[in-house]
Amino acid sequence: MFNKDIIDSFKTIETPFYYYDLDILSETLERLIIEANSEIFKVHYAIKANANSRLLNLIRSYGLGIDAVSGNEVKKAIEEGFDNKDIVFAGVGKTDKEIEYAINSKISCFNCESIQEIQVINDISKKSLVTSNISLRLNPNIESKTHKNITTGTKKNKFGIDIDDLDDILTLLKSLDNINLVGIHFHLGSQITNFKVFDELSKIANITNKKIYDYGILLNHINVGGGLPIDYNNPEKNYIPNFSEYFNVYKKNIILLKNQKIYVELGRSLVGQCGNLISRVLFTKNSYNKNYVILDAGMTELIRPALYNSYHKISNLTSIENKFKKYDVVGPLCESSDIFSKNIKLPFSKRDDIFRIHSCGAYGETMSSNYNLRNSIKSYYSDMI
Repeated sequence: MFNKDIIDSFKTIETPFYYYDLDILSETLERLIIEANSEIFKVHYAIKANANSRLLNLIRSYGLGIDAVSGNEVKKAIEEGFDNKDIVFAGVGKTDKEIEYAINSKISCFNCESIQEIQVINDISKKSLVTSNISLRLNPNIESKTHKNITTGTKKNKFGIDIDDLDDILTLLKSLDNINLVGIHFHLGSQITNFKVFDELSKIANITNKKIYDYGILLNHINVGGGLPIDYNNPEKNYIPNFSEYFNVYKKNIILLKNQKIYVELGRSLVGQCGNLISRVLFTKNSYNKNYVILDAGMTELIRPALYNSYHKISNLTSIENKFKKYDVVGPLCESSDIFSKNIKLPFSKRDDIFRIHSCGAYGETMSSNYNLRNSIKSYYSDMI
């Protein structure tokens, strides 16, 4: 809970803004290190979740690598001091310029998502007189039972290589002199609450790893992606995700060969609960028997509800009323989808009340925009207030 001093300080700051609790992030990272304290795991932070420099600096201090999905994310990670050899470059569509930059930066490896991409990396590597490490992102056709827009591992998705094409790829690799296969990569989606999905993935990973070994290649790692969820419903009570169960699934089920490691790429679960969107009530109104709270934050600051119909807990930090109403909490954008939540019970709210939207550390600031020519959102931190 925010104390009175913090809430009073919020009143003096121009809204909307992001507020990051660095203590929560530190506690989350400490728990991560404890649960992943094994010689078999290497954790890469999925920088797409949040590329805020203050957060990255703290994440780097815990020894994590980076999972990047664009050339600029690779560049950002290097600028923030992450070891080039701990950066993995994923993404379904890498440009030649991005590939060349990553090769010259001597990153750990590319997660390749098509046969053509492998050939292009080989050609660019050949021109640079180097051999590049790659990992095959394979699409295992596993339904992750999460929202359709964050499901990435079924045959309907654009991501990865058809796992049935593995034999053809292994044959192709014989003819590519500037490619070194070091791993396999899977990613089933985000916010996966049914951990049986990870059991199923482990079985396919074991079969694939053994098949490649029988072909004569001992992989360096098996990358199982991310997917570990956070609790959007009870963010204050359950602000640390279930790292223990997540890592134990793979400890129990994945069969590693000599000196192999398991790579995981966690994003939302590391930064999701440390971030809050703080906003001010512009207006309240009643229309056709519906009560509205109109905030100065909108889908330009937090697009997840509009994009995924996702739920974020909302609190009125300044109301002292004992009476409650049901409100639609909406933003100021000229879009009908600019809605944070419908028909939620809140204390009687009025103009200039300060609202907190919880669990915004992941895919909040990083997906913000200037649509409607809105100002870029600012960020503040717990060690500043």
